[in-house]
Amino acid sequence: MRLLLLLLYLGAFQSALAQEIRARVTVNSSQVQNASLDYLDQLAPLVEEYINDYNWTEFTFEEHERIRMNMQIALVSESNGSFEANVVITAERPIYNTMQQTSLLIINDSQWRFTFNRGQTITHDPFQYNDLASFLDFYVFIVLGMDFDTFSELGGTPFYRQAQNILEIAAGVGALGWTTGTGTRRNRHYLITGLTDPAQEGLRKAIYQYHRRGLDIFTLNPDQARQNIFASLEMIQEARRITTDDYAFEVFFGAKSRELTSIFLDDEASRRLDAYLLLSNLDPSRLSEYDRLQ
Repeated sequence: MRLLLLLLYLGAFQSALAQEIRARVTVNSSQVQNASLDYLDQLAPLVEEYINDYNWTEFTFEEHERIRMNMQIALVSESNGSFEANVVITAERPIYNTMQQTSLLIINDSQWRFTFNRGQTITHDPFQYNDLASFLDFYVFIVLGMDFDTFSELGGTPFYRQAQNILEIAAGVGALGWTTGTGTRRNRHYLITGLTDPAQEGLRKAIYQYHRRGLDIFTLNPDQARQNIFASLEMIQEARRITTDDYAFEVFFGAKSRELTSIFLDDEASRRLDAYLLLSNLDPSRLSEYDRLQ
């Protein structure tokens, strides 16, 4: 099981290799269609192959344990093989003791600029910026970091460090979406800066509590699972008090709001109300969703 592998990772070298991601990629090129761009149908399978076939970690993943990652790429402009795109990235991991999946993240990145020409390949090089590969590598490491954080406290740290390294290389060349001066705090810089900020370790520890001590035991002991999930929300509340950067919190609630409502919807009235009050304070932008708990 993955939990055992995580313990091995913390204490010893794990030599077995296996693919960790099962990615599905779609490309919408309707806004840039012309006869010279007929090769764009190569992009989605190329990105899928790159993500799915590379060994990103030293862990063995069972087939049912592989992380589901979806990437929806909408090309919005093109000039001489240089594209700008909006990308929606989602990821899920299995809930243990069930046949269900839980959402890890939903990210909308509207600042990707890359070059893609006929017959192009993608090469993994962690020491050099590439507008196509570096973007993909960055988000794979974000997904891995999120996933590993759900199996051990701060277990995703090695992957966030690799994402941070990519950011530093990309920011060094001033690439779009990698620096602070982009007019938005919803970009790659603020995402990884938040996730590696010691002030936000409380959020990451809460993510472990929520998944491993909450969702993964829900079918075995739903009352205890709800108590642990409520405690994880209190941990998030405390973490938010000591930071002004809320992008990582927004990513969590963007992925979890509906799930949180369903978790507490069948709970006893007093705790359901407590959950409503806490969630409406933590995530007021989704109040209409949490109103179902009243």
